[in-house]
Amino acid sequence: MYRTAEELLSQAQERSVPLWQIVLENEMELTEKTEQQVFERLEKTYGVMERSATKALSCPQHAIGGLITGVSQIQNQYSNLYSSLCGSWMNHSMALAFSCSEVNAAMGKICAAPTAGACGILPAVLLSVRDKRGLTLREVLCGLLTAAGLGAIITRNATVAGAEGGCQAECGVAAAMASAAAVELCHGSPEAALHAGSFCLMNAMGLVCDPVAGLVQVPCAQRNASQTVNALLSADWALAGQRSVIPPDQVIAAMYHTGKMLPTQLRETAQGGLAATPAAKSIFENIFIKHEETKAF
Repeated sequence: MYRTAEELLSQAQERSVPLWQIVLENEMELTEKTEQQVFERLEKTYGVMERSATKALSCPQHAIGGLITGVSQIQNQYSNLYSSLCGSWMNHSMALAFSCSEVNAAMGKICAAPTAGACGILPAVLLSVRDKRGLTLREVLCGLLTAAGLGAIITRNATVAGAEGGCQAECGVAAAMASAAAVELCHGSPEAALHAGSFCLMNAMGLVCDPVAGLVQVPCAQRNASQTVNALLSADWALAGQRSVIPPDQVIAAMYHTGKMLPTQLRETAQGGLAATPAAKSIFENIFIKHEETKAF
């Protein structure tokens, strides 16, 4: 059993095994399932992730307001252009994240990882690294285990709820989970994986939750895409040998305390940030107030 990142790392280092091995054994003990049963469940979860990350690449998803309809297709088409600043692979990664957000907004089936609002980050990273490295299904599922392990630690010691900790607790944590997985998929050390997660949380520290019109569309979709990039660049930092000056567990604690200090208006209430702008208020009125007035007649 492990309760902190330090404990997880210590167990992995003592036995010279990757993080996913410790997470797997812990999961088997907690659920009383065999290794095969755990991986069968992981495969089902990964299947949902893959389908949601690819569904909107060429088929825009329609939701209330249509604020993000087609963003995945636009980014995916742009990823094929040689003129892009970030390159084809990075732009395609963002398109995958956008796809999950579109599917979620359209009430499609997604995997909350760790939340519905942050559902695109982990799938986008897993699929992107899979394709770049030519990984097997088993290897990707091991990465998913690593992500789950870090997510469980953060859930235990902090929060993954935007209403409690802002978007740093949703998209920031999703990026941390994804980055740790990416490092292990690239055969980085357990220490590097956890520090990659720390970098992600640092980069997202203080990120508010301000859904326009109260819908999980804007800026949620854009943050899924940007935090996908955060996860990948943080993984590269860790793989390069960089380490977080602040230990992972202390970074997690800092994220939690920062979230607690955010005013209520910046924690998923749609009362502050972008949600409080004139444009956002107009969007809310057009979608909800005028729609209800029309129905009344």
